[in-house]
Amino acid sequence: MDYHEYIVRDPKICGGRPTFRGTRVTLRTVLASLGVGISIEEIKSEFPSLTDEHIWAAIAFAAASAAEDLPVPEAPRVA
Repeated sequence: MDYHEYIVRDPKICGGRPTFRGTRVTLRTVLASLGVGISIEEIKSEFPSLTDEHIWAAIAFAAASAAEDLPVPEAPRVA
């Protein structure tokens, strides 16, 4: 999934924080909700302007960000 289709920054919306295209819901809000165990259905109920694609875009963004920031583990040594 190309999260760039769903996540945008506009200085006129939410102070330029990343939001989902066509909404005022921030990426951070969705990621924080997922992080504490709130289900996708609960998030969509709380924010009816969001779709499954918005949530999956948030997850794809987080995965891409983690891949860039996490160190690559060292391979175990063979004795």
